[in-house]
Amino acid sequence: MHILCSITLQASGWIAKFVDNSFRHIAFCIAEHPCKIWRIFLIFNIGVQIKCVYPSREKITMAQEIIEKQILTAPKPNMKEDRHFVTALARGLHVLACFRLGDRLLGNQELADRTKLPKSTVSRLTYTLTKLGYLQYDDEAGKYRLGMAALALGGPMLSKLDIRRIARPYMQELADFSHATVSLGMRDRLSMIYIENCRSLAALTSGLDVGSRIPIALTSMGRAYLAEISDAERVDILEQVRESERWKWGDIYTGIARSVEEYRTLRCCTSFGDWQTDVNAIAVAFALEDGVSIFSMNCGGPAAELSPDFLLNEVRPRLLALCNRLKLKSA
Repeated sequence: MHILCSITLQASGWIAKFVDNSFRHIAFCIAEHPCKIWRIFLIFNIGVQIKCVYPSREKITMAQEIIEKQILTAPKPNMKEDRHFVTALARGLHVLACFRLGDRLLGNQELADRTKLPKSTVSRLTYTLTKLGYLQYDDEAGKYRLGMAALALGGPMLSKLDIRRIARPYMQELADFSHATVSLGMRDRLSMIYIENCRSLAALTSGLDVGSRIPIALTSMGRAYLAEISDAERVDILEQVRESERWKWGDIYTGIARSVEEYRTLRCCTSFGDWQTDVNAIAVAFALEDGVSIFSMNCGGPAAELSPDFLLNEVRPRLLALCNRLKLKSA
C-alpha cells in the first residue's frame, strides 16, 4: 500500500492533499519559500533514507541559455566614463585585497601578478600604503605585510555583524551533528569571505577560518549567493567572472547554471568535488529583513566522511531551518 502526499506551501498557508494508501513509502512535496508556490519531490522510505530529485538536464540547459542571454544583453559599465570613480584609490584598495589568509609577505611582483597592474604602478601604490600604515615593509625579505591601519578597517565591520553572535550556537550544533564545518560568509567582489566558522571536534575538517576567501563561482557558498540575488546583480558578477576566468569560463558557466536551477529545486546548492575533489559541501543563502545584507552558509568536509546523501537528506533540512531561524531572529 502506498500513500502519495502532496504538500504545497502558499502565502496564505498550507494546502495538503493525501491520495492512495501505504505505510512504507511516502512521496511528498515541500515548499519552504513563504512567497512562492513551488514543489520539491522526495521519496521517503521510512527508517531508511530520503532521496532528492535533481533538476533535469533540460532545465539545466534552459538555465544556461537564460543566463548567457542575460550576460550578452546586459549593459557594460565603463569606469573610465564615470567621473566620480577614482582609479588610483581603487587600485590601492585592490592591492590591499591581494593579501589572503596565510599570506605573511608579498612582494611587488607578486602583487603585480595578482592585480594585473604594471609593477611600476604597484611599487608606487605600496610605497604610499606603507607611508599611511596600511602596509609594513620587511627589510630582510624585501616584501610587504598588512599594517595595523588595515586591521583597523576590518575590526569595526566584524563587531557590527550581530548575526555572527546569533548564529554561532546554532552553527556549532549543526557542525557537531554533521561532524563537519559550518561557515557563514559574505561576498567581497568575486570571493566569499568567512565571517564565522564552527568546527566539529569529532572529525577532520578544513583549515579555512574567519577571514578565509573562497571563489564565488566555484563553491557551493558562492553559487548559493549567486542564486539568491537578483538577475541583474548576478549578471554583473558573472560578467566580471568571465573577464577574469576566460579560459575556464565554459566549465564555470555550466556549473553556475546547474546550481541556479538546483537552488530553485532543492533550495540549496551542492559542491560534490567541484571545487576541491576531496571535499563535499552544500550551502544556502538568505537575506535579512533590511533587504540589503545577504549571507551564505555552508556545511562541508572531507568527501570520505560526508556523502551527498547525508548532506542532502540529513543536513539540508537542518541548514534550511537554521537560516530561517536567523532571518526571524535578526528581524
